[in-house]
Amino acid sequence: MPVAIVTGASRGLGRALAAGLAARGWDLVLDARRADGLEESAEAVRALGARVVAVPGDVTDPAHRTDLVAAARGLGGLDLLVNNAAVLGAEPLVPLAGHALDGFRTALEVNVVAPLGLVQEALPLLRGAPAGAVVNLSSDAAAEPYRTWGGYGATKAALDQLSAVLAVEEPGLRVWWVDPGSMRTDMLAAAEPAEDLSGTPAPAEVVPVFLRLVEERPASGRYAAAAFLEA
Repeated sequence: MPVAIVTGASRGLGRALAAGLAARGWDLVLDARRADGLEESAEAVRALGARVVAVPGDVTDPAHRTDLVAAARGLGGLDLLVNNAAVLGAEPLVPLAGHALDGFRTALEVNVVAPLGLVQEALPLLRGAPAGAVVNLSSDAAAEPYRTWGGYGATKAALDQLSAVLAVEEPGLRVWWVDPGSMRTDMLAAAEPAEDLSGTPAPAEVVPVFLRLVEERPASGRYAAAAFLEA
């Protein structure tokens, strides 16, 4: 069975994507900071027949990243790394003039430094896989100047550039950086608590984009979920 690491898998898109991969025969290493929520997610995925290793911890911790890759090695290797874990840096979001610098530093560590660290840790296994791939979660805020989204958007723009360079440096892998669009998640609710999210897609509605990427293996690049599904 192919093996994937999915970070931020206790809720939202990470949990939905883990279920989608499990339903397609993937074994999984799942990460999240909260052990209780992560175990709930892991149990739901195990019910679909997948082998699952749940590794609670903080992706900014190098030892935790080592543990995630070791768990994948224990399942037989690593075919897919999904860097999904992220933080906003401020909740709710605020204009740049009032954005706490400590919050911005935290967002850079979680959203940019940790994904690169996990890629570095995972590269030996990914290079040895028959079809190794990396998915980095982007955002339209990485490319569009939305008011109050400057701090978070800057971290995602940085991750986009890292992804683009990784794709050039590792031509044997597929590297996709994906803008899933707005989703009805706790993160979006925390970012803009006054917004009505009732008409916003649930994470499970976006999962087919990622499954299609993995199965069709298009060229490395940046993909927007809505446009990719329509293509």
